[in-house]
Amino acid sequence: MKKPITYADAGVDIDKGNSLVGRIKKIAAQTRRPGVMGDIGGFGGLFSLSVDDMEGPVLVSSTDGVGTKLKIAFMTGRHDTVGIDLVAMCVNDIIVQGARPLFFLDYLSMGRLDSDLATAVIGGIGQGCQQAGCALIGGETAEMPGFYPDGEYDLAGFAVGVVDNTKIVDGSEIRVGHKLIGLASSGLHSNGFSLARKICFEVLGLKIDDQVPELGKTLGEELLTPTRIYAETLRHLLRDFPIHGLAHITGGGIPDNIVRVVPDACGVVLYKDSWSVPPIFGLIRDGGNVSATEMMRTFNNGIGMVAVVPEGSVGEILERLSGMKEQAYVIGEIVGRKKGKRHVQWA
Repeated sequence: MKKPITYADAGVDIDKGNSLVGRIKKIAAQTRRPGVMGDIGGFGGLFSLSVDDMEGPVLVSSTDGVGTKLKIAFMTGRHDTVGIDLVAMCVNDIIVQGARPLFFLDYLSMGRLDSDLATAVIGGIGQGCQQAGCALIGGETAEMPGFYPDGEYDLAGFAVGVVDNTKIVDGSEIRVGHKLIGLASSGLHSNGFSLARKICFEVLGLKIDDQVPELGKTLGEELLTPTRIYAETLRHLLRDFPIHGLAHITGGGIPDNIVRVVPDACGVVLYKDSWSVPPIFGLIRDGGNVSATEMMRTFNNGIGMVAVVPEGSVGEILERLSGMKEQAYVIGEIVGRKKGKRHVQWA
């Protein structure tokens, strides 16, 4: 008689998955906020949308991943930061419309379930949710034998926020003369890693644990620096100042992301050398002989978020940002745009 074959024999351990849920519940509990109903483990996450301070609440959602930055986690064996990146990439995309983050769901898939690795990843997601002020209310951990190499996995996230219909930030109030305030990034964030990895590892021949003098840390430490989450900072600005446009600087860099929020009748002038560029970008630029144009359209180059504000509010906003220990710079202005003229120019 043949030996009975189980799902575990095929590579999927249901008991291990159930055990992991217990760990996730503890992480999720630390992100709990008003509106959360029930606990992790049901078929769907429950959230009560009771918004007393809004006349017309509108839900805002976004989904994203971490991209090939995951390769750095695989190379270093450190998995407790990419979850922060995951939350940041989703949450930063909804707060630019003025939304208050409410809840987050994640998707984690790997070939064979490693409970310690999964706990580290989801622990990072929990940290990101705490930074963003949203609740981790559910997700999916998938075991997919033969689909991923050992020790590798993929991540995706989904964030939902709410904004009053009268306070949606959509760029419609942007006018000629408005200024652009750039908020500093923490480094590469989660974009451009295919180019960064090619230059660092193939062209320069660096190793993940090499100490790089100009960075003041190992290459792995620099590349794993988590993406900044701007939710708390922007909450204060949106509450107290006229913020007429916001752009999350991701793939496409500053020029491509700015034009997404600027009216067609307007153009943008960016001020050269108006902000501090972290050394990692110089390392990549010089190491790969990358043109200035390619650098600007691939990386954030030190600016992770841009606010478009009336000129008369700039001084107070910069003062508030300084009080919140934010590095901020006036990096450009809104100008009139003639038909056929480029949206973005440099001065």
